[in-house]
Amino acid sequence: MDVMQKIRAYIKGTGSYVPPKILKNDFFEKVGSSDEWIFKNLGIRERRIAEGEVTSDLAYKAGLKALENTDIKPENIDLIIVATSTPDRQAPSTACFVQEKMNAPQAVAFDISAVCSGGLYGITIGCQFIETGMYKNVLVIGADTFSTITDWERKDSVFFGDGAGAILLSATTEDKGFFDFKLHADGTGKYHFNIPAGGSEMPASEETLKQKLHYFQMNGKEVYETATRVLPETIHEILEANKMTSDNVDWVIPHQPSIRILQETARKTNIPFEKVMTNMDKYANTSGGTIPIVLDETYKSGRVKPGNILLFAAVGSGWTWGTALYKA
Repeated sequence: MDVMQKIRAYIKGTGSYVPPKILKNDFFEKVGSSDEWIFKNLGIRERRIAEGEVTSDLAYKAGLKALENTDIKPENIDLIIVATSTPDRQAPSTACFVQEKMNAPQAVAFDISAVCSGGLYGITIGCQFIETGMYKNVLVIGADTFSTITDWERKDSVFFGDGAGAILLSATTEDKGFFDFKLHADGTGKYHFNIPAGGSEMPASEETLKQKLHYFQMNGKEVYETATRVLPETIHEILEANKMTSDNVDWVIPHQPSIRILQETARKTNIPFEKVMTNMDKYANTSGGTIPIVLDETYKSGRVKPGNILLFAAVGSGWTWGTALYKA
């Protein structure tokens, strides 16, 4: 087959949804933090909090928005992948709830769990189904309601917000689309960000509730040190593999861990920070939702032009991390 005829997955539509309730930084003065510290170190001014909505609600609303300006209807979707750490229930998958709410009966549906790397992992998986010719239209949704697993009496409650983003991937033989991925994981870092209870290792009990073991626990120092090491490494890896440099990158579409992590990553990779897309000032870290939400905002802003090279990058609990390259 001619190289130009290779099937690739391209971004046909994007959409996002955040709940209406806004929680500003002054709320966290009661846990010993401040607006000044949070904004300076994390880049966050406010975040959204879901009330009366569950993860699948945020996800399906984002999914419908991703279809709005396309010729694809819900019944044309072949596969729905939901990346989430905060599913509606342990079973069935949140993706099955989304499939029903979107009225997409033909779609296969499943969840993946890679925490803050979930959006990127989901895109990578979706692209493989398209590149093999198995499916033509894949909806990848990153959605999380971290407010449901946050201990609001702890200082680290400042980090997260709720939201969902969706990317409609479709098949093309044109010279565009995703053309490389580099994914990684390291299970030795599993306890630096985790939710101890609620699984088979530590089922829910009076004791786990009393000890607040159903909320996330984070070692902020380890998160920062790991992120600022592995993100530059994997960015260098994918650029070198494609004989590219930072000069070839038009826009960086990253997970939104903190402004300091992204600034340090940009410095180590020689990428001007104005190329790094951020929205944590408005939404904080929406975990699986970060990359699809910031991608949607970048597209809607008109920044992305045909031929632009987009670099996707994420790091999350596990540890999980990776990169992807895309030609618009």
